[in-house]
Amino acid sequence: MTRLILVRHGETEWNSDTVYRGRSEVPLSPRGRRQAEYLGSRLASEGVTLLHSSPLSRALETAHAIGRSAGLSVNVLPGLTDLDCGKWEGLSDEKVKESYPETRQRWLSSPHLVRLPGGESLDDVKQRVSLVLEGVLKENGVVVLVSHRVWHKVAICSLLGLDISSFWQVRLDLAGMTVFDCSAGRHILVKHNDTCHLPKACSPCVSDF
Repeated sequence: MTRLILVRHGETEWNSDTVYRGRSEVPLSPRGRRQAEYLGSRLASEGVTLLHSSPLSRALETAHAIGRSAGLSVNVLPGLTDLDCGKWEGLSDEKVKESYPETRQRWLSSPHLVRLPGGESLDDVKQRVSLVLEGVLKENGVVVLVSHRVWHKVAICSLLGLDISSFWQVRLDLAGMTVFDCSAGRHILVKHNDTCHLPKACSPCVSDF
């Protein structure tokens, strides 16, 4: 059996300022670094056997905090990288609303039908998700994947047998954990968007952005 723990990275200033991040290198904020340390403490007793991370620094910082607590090195998987937001990267949600009103509205209502201007679609992310899951679900033990909101939402839909049109029906906050027990083709959701390891002072400033 594989216990799969999906971990969203800690907070960055672009999260708290509602700025689209995509492939941009945005470090954890001071609050995000504290969140990562709390994640590490939470996972220290989970018997983690493999720790994989997106190559982007906000995920890597989070993964290294977990690795220090679990006594594990971090394996970088390029397939865990974030959605390429194209021309939206570095723009605030308010600016995107002004400059790309129709595309933004479609993204919020029918995300599976949208390719971000100059960037990716959810189908592109789904291809990466499928390849990563195919590999890690062959492992026995407790596997942690540190990645990003979009990647994890697509993965959760896939593991639950949901179409990616259900993207916005899944909420995942910063430093949140989702846990599946996977065996014999069955993916059982054990916990979702668990942030109980975060004290109130370290709770995310924004919800699901």
